[in-house]
Amino acid sequence: MTILTLGLNHKTAPVDTRERLTFGPDVIVGALRSITEQTPADEALILSTCNRMEVYCALDGSGGDAVLRNWLGEFHGLEPQLFAQHLYHYQDRDAVRHLLKVASGLDSMVLGEPQILGQVKQAFQTANAAGGTGRMLGKLFQHTFSVAKQVRTDTAIGSSPVSVAFAAVSLARQIFSDLSRQTALLIGAGETIELAARHLHQHGIGRIIVANRTVERAHGVAQQFDGYAIALTELSNHLPEADIVVSSTASPLPVLGKGTVERALKKRRHRPVFMVDIAVPRDIEPEVRELRDVYLYTVDDLQGVVDQGMRSRQQAAEQAAEIIDLHTEEFMAWVRSLDAVSLIQDYRSRAQYTRDSLVERAQRQLAAGKPPDEVVCQLAHLLTNKLLHNPSVRLRRAGREGRNELLEAANELFQLKIENDGSR
Repeated sequence: MTILTLGLNHKTAPVDTRERLTFGPDVIVGALRSITEQTPADEALILSTCNRMEVYCALDGSGGDAVLRNWLGEFHGLEPQLFAQHLYHYQDRDAVRHLLKVASGLDSMVLGEPQILGQVKQAFQTANAAGGTGRMLGKLFQHTFSVAKQVRTDTAIGSSPVSVAFAAVSLARQIFSDLSRQTALLIGAGETIELAARHLHQHGIGRIIVANRTVERAHGVAQQFDGYAIALTELSNHLPEADIVVSSTASPLPVLGKGTVERALKKRRHRPVFMVDIAVPRDIEPEVRELRDVYLYTVDDLQGVVDQGMRSRQQAAEQAAEIIDLHTEEFMAWVRSLDAVSLIQDYRSRAQYTRDSLVERAQRQLAAGKPPDEVVCQLAHLLTNKLLHNPSVRLRRAGREGRNELLEAANELFQLKIENDGSR
């Protein structure tokens, strides 16, 4: 049985190509059935996210990548030459290693990001419910989930900040040990603010307020994280509530001045405020840093934290790669054992057939009145000859032909070598 992976990701294909080859939730089940019906694949799973599209298959034999590539084009109504140069394909050991890297966050746009593992689990659940997975992919993906968990547990792959938003929240957690009692005021409604809101929400922030020039956009971010939206003109009214302020707008002028912050501090009775100005040009007047009880960081301040986090994750990635290599070999050993299982079953089946036919012959002899002792001895003699005939013939031939490797294999298989103490 061959394991095959065919796919593309943010490193190999531009976004317009990825968009044309994506599989939405409404078509994945039909696509899985189409793969197993129209290609040699016996099992299939599709992983489709904004940054990658991958098809995992289990099939007899090799060469399925060309068939799968053509299927991919037909399913999406595209000529293969339009996307073939963006595809990668892996087989067996390489396919297993690639999947383990993907699920562990080593192949992500943000090294070590945890969301991909949940997406892989969802892809498996979908394929399993649709009947797309069997013994091979079922074992592979359960093995993958276990390895990804070990990588998260045994390395620091996901603990260090590698984005400005993550760095801001990490610093906030250092200043306020318990975020559940704090209020965060987020100024802006772009991608960075949304990411900061997600990190704060994941770490149990008490309240989130989103302020933006367009209230509708602020509401779109706030509702995702149980927060509420305000207009930018209401900023001074809500600033005294904020223990954490993160600002990232496209305003050409500061949206928070020293005077506004000073008045808010008086209403807060000088309880400390943690402020992060991610905007370029800056949203918060630099003079705010002079105020007592204000911890103000800019994007330049956070960049050092981000760089250190990336170095830490790179070191963790090297440790994770060692874990992945070890468990790749462990899985491939299981795959190889399947061939032995089939061989053992065939060998036992043949031996049992020989035994049953000779027992039936012996029973007829006993029914005819032949002495039991004679029947038993003849049965043992015939069974031994039948079982040993073919191996003996082939071993003699191997000896004549000088095939020492086969003779050595027989020695190991049947434990025929005489040990140093003379026993067998």
